[in-house]
Amino acid sequence: MVDSRGKVNLFSRPRRFGKTLNMSMLKSFFEIGAASELFDGLYISHNKKLCDDNMGKYPVIFLSLKNVEGLDFQAAKYQMIEIIAKEAKRFVYLKQSDRLDIDDKSAYASLIRLEDGRYEMRDEALYASLQTLSELLYKHHGRKTVILIDEYDVPLDKAFQNGYYKEMVSLIRAIFGKALKTNEALDFAVLTGCLRVSKESIFTGLNNFKILSITDTRFDEHFGFTDEEVERLLAFYHVENRFAETKEWYDGYHFGNVDVYCPWDVINHVDRIKDDPMAEPEAYWINTSGNELVKRFIDKAGKTTRNEIERLIAGEAIDKQIRLDMTYDEIDNNIDNLWSVLFTTGYLTYTKISEDKKYSLVIPNKEIKEVFKLQIQEWFRNEIFSNTEQLQDFWKAFKDGNTQIMEMYLNKVLSNSVSVFDTKARNEEKEKSCEKALKQIKDRRYQEYLLNNDRQNIMYYGIAFCRKRCKVLVER
Repeated sequence: MVDSRGKVNLFSRPRRFGKTLNMSMLKSFFEIGAASELFDGLYISHNKKLCDDNMGKYPVIFLSLKNVEGLDFQAAKYQMIEIIAKEAKRFVYLKQSDRLDIDDKSAYASLIRLEDGRYEMRDEALYASLQTLSELLYKHHGRKTVILIDEYDVPLDKAFQNGYYKEMVSLIRAIFGKALKTNEALDFAVLTGCLRVSKESIFTGLNNFKILSITDTRFDEHFGFTDEEVERLLAFYHVENRFAETKEWYDGYHFGNVDVYCPWDVINHVDRIKDDPMAEPEAYWINTSGNELVKRFIDKAGKTTRNEIERLIAGEAIDKQIRLDMTYDEIDNNIDNLWSVLFTTGYLTYTKISEDKKYSLVIPNKEIKEVFKLQIQEWFRNEIFSNTEQLQDFWKAFKDGNTQIMEMYLNKVLSNSVSVFDTKARNEEKEKSCEKALKQIKDRRYQEYLLNNDRQNIMYYGIAFCRKRCKVLVER
């Protein structure tokens, strides 16, 4: 960051890849009064000049916007006010600063005003809040300010989901515009988020704006773990024999020129297996929040896209044009935008980029494959049980032994669904497989418990599947 930063630096990475931890690290390194012992013995400590010139030398404003949400705009706006006010209160010494005049102190007071236990901030003060605070800190310390904004896109996501997207865009554009574009007290800023929101929506007119997405080779290994780091971690806890499963479940992401693991998963997995040798890998990343994006993707998928999802689950790559920036209200405009969002948020990664700028997309690892399977199965259940009339006809055909109607129903269901399991029967062998199934029923005497309960009218069904077709045989 010291050697090659821009005035404003935006890192977009999937969730649980260490964005907040990296931001906390930057705060701990640059902020005046920082605990320098945190870096003792680490690589950075050997660069004495860099540390002498930068460590503990800057006033730092650090905001995490992950909790700026609400069912309506006013609720979310108050969350923004509260977060900014609480950060401003960290600098309460500004009240007594002999370098600030009465107007400066009045401006500071407007950022932390409490009435009946709630922070009160006028719109004009809110829009200028980060610029005002950075100017006051600059005036007091004589050193320009570093601004760190974590999860900058969460308020936009929540606003889009709850119907006040335009209002939130306007609010963030106003705050960011003053703090990052026309702020002489700013040394540099760093923002992180999952989605790279279109510059035109909230960063309009911002000069010297450096975007560092998951395809950028700069800073490519600074989010996520590499093979070497995972091997060292496993060795430290004497569980080196678990490397292969750790790689299968949690590796597979490609950032810039580096392949990386999801650090959240690796840390949680190692924490389990170091104490319990019998513990199996779990889906830690997907359990930290809902997987609404995958659900929306599958709900919106037509027949062609469903076939592409099947190929992804089978381990194939799908070539797609990808948009690395967009506004939230564009996400659902078409299925191609959803492909792009799945890529930027970590549900898909890429193996290469072709000359015509198409990305070869793949599912990164076993954990994410489970996300797709679970959402597909949920979609399948909803689709099947929503059409009760057809389902009743199927049950009646089943009861009557009408294999033709059963086959028609099952084939229709299969043609409109996404397959996530391999089937054993070849198309030309379906009838033989049905006969084999019927023989198995009789050889293993599956009907015995029914006969013992005086059930005499028993029908035996053999059903074989091959991709999107099935065959049904019945014997009485």
